[in-house]
Amino acid sequence: MLALRSHASETTAGEAATTLAIAVVGTLLAVFVADFVSHIAVHERMPDRAELRHMIGVTASALGVLILPMIFLALAGLDAWTVDGALLAASIALIASLVAVGFFAIRRVRLPIAQRLIVLLAEAVLGLAVIGLELLAHG
Repeated sequence: MLALRSHASETTAGEAATTLAIAVVGTLLAVFVADFVSHIAVHERMPDRAELRHMIGVTASALGVLILPMIFLALAGLDAWTVDGALLAASIALIASLVAVGFFAIRRVRLPIAQRLIVLLAEAVLGLAVIGLELLAHG
């Protein structure tokens, strides 16, 4: 998103949406492969049908992170918003979704509340650090 934002004046909302979709799907495929390989490493066997279905379901459910950014880019495509503004909002939405996913992942974990908050804060800080590094790389 940030790399696209540095070229927002030359980028259409459709191009940005396509790039976002490719990046997210590519990332999710990498996550699926990591999940698959870690299953083999931990259990010393291939996942059975139910386990494989579960892995695919969990990975596919992460496509939900595309909803808000795609809405923002659609608004930019309809000239209700600038591409730059949509990309900025999309970046913020992606960081917020990272924290939300982290929250749902740890809400039932038996950790003290303070440690749960530290995990969520660490996720947010890491997300902001990635943004900072992207800004340095594309600035």
